Amino acid sequence: MWNWLRQIKDSITQKTTGLMRMQFWRDAVEDIYSDNPPHQPVATELWRAVKKHNLTKMWFMKIIDEREKNLDDRPYRNIQELETYAENTQSALLYLTLETLGVRDIHADHAASHIGKAQGIVTCLRATPYHCTRQKVFLPMDICMLHGVSQEDFIRGKQEKNVRDVIYDIASQAHIHLEHARSFSKKVPVKAYPAFFCTVALDDYLYNMRKVDFNIFHPSLQKTSTLLPLYLYIRSWKTTY
Repeated sequence: MWNWLRQIKDSITQKTTGLMRMQFWRDAVEDIYSDNPPHQPVATELWRAVKKHNLTKMWFMKIIDEREKNLDDRPYRNIQELETYAENTQSALLYLTLETLGVRDIHADHAASHIGKAQGIVTCLRATPYHCTRQKVFLPMDICMLHGVSQEDFIRGKQEKNVRDVIYDIASQAHIHLEHARSFSKKVPVKAYPAFFCTVALDDYLYNMRKVDFNIFHPSLQKTSTLLPLYLYIRSWKTTY
């Protein structure tokens, strides 16, 4: 379901079509929780997961509602708006993952909130070069304005210091959320750690970003690290996130 919702925005040319698809999933979730899932493979598997793990309906609805609002092709007005989007999508997905692991713990939820926000911010950064090729920029407007950077500067692929300063400020916010999530890791049940191993990829991207001095268009940032599986193994072996 997550992949279906994620792909809707890029696969449509008219907002009306996207709204219809979102409504399909909204109705599907309602039917699933009424124990009458639609005859659709993803919906059927989702119904089984809901029954098995007693998943919370609210998180699914938050994801759908936020994805629907995001169908408008406009940049985030500020970093807080980006964080709200990340909380209602990435964090909500982590809350559901915790439930599938049998974890219902306030400290784990707190960590999931921050990690989800970091993931949403990093996803926005990673997608920037792709969006720029389509003449679109979604980076927070307040930070761009602070450094005197326009959308056109990103679309043209400029790499001046003020452009890199915008990326630095946004990436720093993702780093702060990861540090917050780790600040109370001792209170988080070890059973919850597998839900948070996405931090391996986030750390790797932010590290590589620093190596290229926050040049968002550097070719190396568009490559997947071949060492990620090793980093993931080490992180799981150390029992940390």
